[in-house]
Amino acid sequence: MSIKFILKSTVAALTIVTGGSLFAQGTPINTAAYDALVAQGPVASAATIASSTWASKIKQAGTLRLGSTQTSNLFSLLNEKDGKIRGFDIGLTQLITRYILGDGAKYQFTQVTSSTREQVLINDQVDMVFATYSITPARAEKISFAGPYYTSQSGVLVKANNKTIQSYNDLAAKKVATQAGSTGPAILAQYAPKGVVQEFQTHQEALDALRQGRVDAYVTDYTLLLNALSLGASNARLAGAPFGAQDSYGVGLPKGSDGVAFINAFLKKLEADGTWAKLWTVSIGQRTGSTVVPTPPALP
Repeated sequence: MSIKFILKSTVAALTIVTGGSLFAQGTPINTAAYDALVAQGPVASAATIASSTWASKIKQAGTLRLGSTQTSNLFSLLNEKDGKIRGFDIGLTQLITRYILGDGAKYQFTQVTSSTREQVLINDQVDMVFATYSITPARAEKISFAGPYYTSQSGVLVKANNKTIQSYNDLAAKKVATQAGSTGPAILAQYAPKGVVQEFQTHQEALDALRQGRVDAYVTDYTLLLNALSLGASNARLAGAPFGAQDSYGVGLPKGSDGVAFINAFLKKLEADGTWAKLWTVSIGQRTGSTVVPTPPALP
């Protein structure tokens, strides 16, 4: 699935440019702060590594084989100037790599898509898949998941000068854009049944409709809106907190792998020592004007 997550009670802004494409200018990540955070990540003891067959295999190989992406602005984006990938997802990956191998750069990258993620694990082409990967029963029949490390819901985007819409509760009789074929229409039918829904084929078409004033609001996955936020500033805002069903993201691992327990213990360590919150802040918060650090989902 596409990237999605929840940022509780977050209000942020993005640019709606008159005429032309939205979000043409991006807010770059603070590379120095990001790199320093990864470099300061914990390193596992020999006994901790030895307790996991999955981690021991990676330690012996000297490289973690990663399935991921490098085109997601907030979560895993390649910087063509220095050849490094940075973002929330890849940051957690680099921290896991450092935890096992002592160096966050010791991973071998394999590009994956929504249709190849399970297969690269089944074929033993990668040790893990970290790519905003939704945990679903169908996928869990084929592979195992560590996590969840983040969750997503739906959000409402309006123009900054729109004071009448403060949340999904204010969408009655309003013209509301969403994407055809997405979960948007069903979400609106449940949470805003009196809204006047207009379905668009693409994310950009819905954004354009809002920019041009043809709709009053745009309801879609919160992460899509945050990603747009990271590519601009001012003149539009997220109205209220995320809402609707939660979609949990996990780390894909080979079926039955004891890496599940190893990674879950590691994620709990990052949450407890503040690293998770710091990574979110540098990767997402500072780039979207969001100051409320979300609460991580509960780990098993």
